[in-house]
Amino acid sequence: MSEIYVVGHKNPDTDTVVSAMAYAALKHALGEQDYIAARLDHLSDETKRMLARFGFETPLRIRDVRTQVQDLDFDTPPALNAQVTLDKAWRTMSEGKISVIPVINEDGTLYGTLSSGDIASYNMETINNPHIDNLPLFNLLSVLEGRIVNECDTTTDSISGEICIALPQNNENLLFSSKDSIVFCGNQPDMVKRALTIGVNCLILCQTDVDPSWFSGKTNTCVISTPLDASKAAKLIYQALPISRACYTGEIQCFHLDNYIDDVKEVVLKSRFRSYPVLDENNKVIGTLARFHLLRPRRKKVVLVDHNELAQSVPGLEQAEILGIIDHHRLADIQTTQPIAMRNEPVGSTNTIITELYQESGVMPSPKMAGLMCAAILSDTVMFKSPTCTQRDIAMAERLARIAGVSIDELGHDLFNASFDTKSVEELMKSDFKEFHIAEHTLGVAQIVCIDSFKMLDRKDEFIDHMNKLRSERGYDFVILMLTDVLQEGTELLYVGDDDTIRFAFSVEPKDNHVFLPGVMSRKKQIIPMLTALWG
Repeated sequence: MSEIYVVGHKNPDTDTVVSAMAYAALKHALGEQDYIAARLDHLSDETKRMLARFGFETPLRIRDVRTQVQDLDFDTPPALNAQVTLDKAWRTMSEGKISVIPVINEDGTLYGTLSSGDIASYNMETINNPHIDNLPLFNLLSVLEGRIVNECDTTTDSISGEICIALPQNNENLLFSSKDSIVFCGNQPDMVKRALTIGVNCLILCQTDVDPSWFSGKTNTCVISTPLDASKAAKLIYQALPISRACYTGEIQCFHLDNYIDDVKEVVLKSRFRSYPVLDENNKVIGTLARFHLLRPRRKKVVLVDHNELAQSVPGLEQAEILGIIDHHRLADIQTTQPIAMRNEPVGSTNTIITELYQESGVMPSPKMAGLMCAAILSDTVMFKSPTCTQRDIAMAERLARIAGVSIDELGHDLFNASFDTKSVEELMKSDFKEFHIAEHTLGVAQIVCIDSFKMLDRKDEFIDHMNKLRSERGYDFVILMLTDVLQEGTELLYVGDDDTIRFAFSVEPKDNHVFLPGVMSRKKQIIPMLTALWG
C-alpha cells in the first residue's frame, strides 16, 4: 500500500474539494503518483457545477482511514487445490518454511486449511488403520514415480484396499487373502502369481524386473512398477492422497481485506488458530494472517487540506499517519507523532496557498485546473467580499483566471446564482456545516451563500425546526445558520440557543431567533472569534 490520500473536512465545500484535487495534481506533475484526491461526503450543487464546468470527475469518497487487513503485510503462501497430493503439500510447506497453507476449491474459494500438524496426525492414524479408499491412480503413479505394466480388464481412476507388504519370509503365510488389498512386493514371483490369482485390487512391484509371462491370462488387478523399495513405497502411498482428506474443514475464521484491525484483534484474541485465511471481495483466498502481523501494521497516509480540527476531519485519523497539513484556519487540536510539513497562512482560501505551491515548484496548472482553483478562491472569499480575503487571494485568483481564460465576474455569477427552491432545509444546511468546540461549548454552524437571502428567509420556520432537531440529536449547545448575501454584503443569522449569547457576542438585539449582521461574511473570522471571546 503506497496511496496517500489528500482529504479535506466533513461536509466538503468547493474550496476543500478543489484543494485536495489541486494538491494531488501538483504532486503528480512532480512525479509523485501515489497522491489521491479524496472527499468525505456528498458534494454541494455548487461544487458539482464547477466540476462539470471544467470537466473533472468527482473525487474518490472515503469514509474513514482506520487500519484494515489490506494495510497489513500478511503472508501470501501458495493456496493449494483440494486435490493436490499430501506429498506435494508437504514439500511445498517444507521448502517455503510454511506452517499453514490455505486449501481452495476450483474457483479459488476456501475449502479448508492444512498445517504440518494435520499431516502428521493423518500419518499417525494410518498406522492403526492401514487401509486406503478411493486413492486417485494418477496421484499414486506420480508419488511412486511408477507406471502401469499390464492391461486391466476394467478401467479405473482410483484404487482402494488394505495395505500389505509381502516380505520374502511371508511366502508360507501370506498376509493377504482378499481382493480388497494393495500389495507391495519385490522380486518374489510366487507372491506375484498369488496376488494375480486372488485378483487383488492393486499390485505394486518394487525394484524388480517384470516378467511378461505373469500376465498371460486376464486379470482385474492393476499392476504398477516403481523404482522405490517396498518399505518407502508403502509409506509414500499415503502421501498420494489428496489434501482434502487431511485438511481442517470445520469452522474456520476468515478475514476480508476491508475488515478493520480493531475488529480482527478482538477475534484473534479469543481464538487459538495459528493462521487465518484472508479473502478478497469475491471470497477468494489471497493470503494468510497471523498474530504477529497485527503488532506493527502499516498505517494509511493522509495529507489534510482546508482544516486542522479533529472534529472536522476524517474518522479514524488517530490510526493514520499524517504527512502534512495545508490550511488557512486557526490552529486546533490535531496532533502528530512526528514533525510534518505544515502550511498555515492567513488568507481567504486554501487554494490560494496551493497556487503559491505551484509557483514555488515551477509548475503551471492546466487551464482546466486553474479555472477550478479560481472558482474555489471566489467561493471561499465570497467574491472577495469576505473579511478573510487578502490581496494575495485576489492576485492569485486573477492569475488563475488568465491561465484558464475565464472572466472572474462571470465565474462568480455562475458560482452563487443557484436555485435552492428544490432542496430540503436538511440538504441546504448539510452542504456547508461545521462543528466547533469552544471552551465547554459545542456548536454547529452552517453557512449558505446566496444572492437572495430574503427568499431564503421565507423558509425560516423550516430552518429553525431542523436546527432544533440537530441540537437535540447531537447535543449541541448552540446551532447557527448563516444566510450570507453577496449583494447585501451581510448575513441573515438564524440560531437556536440562548438569546443572550447572540446579544452579547454581536452587540445586537435578536428577535425570534433571527438577526441581520451587516458586513459579516465569514464564519471563521467573524462568527467563531466572537463566540470564542464570549465563552473562552
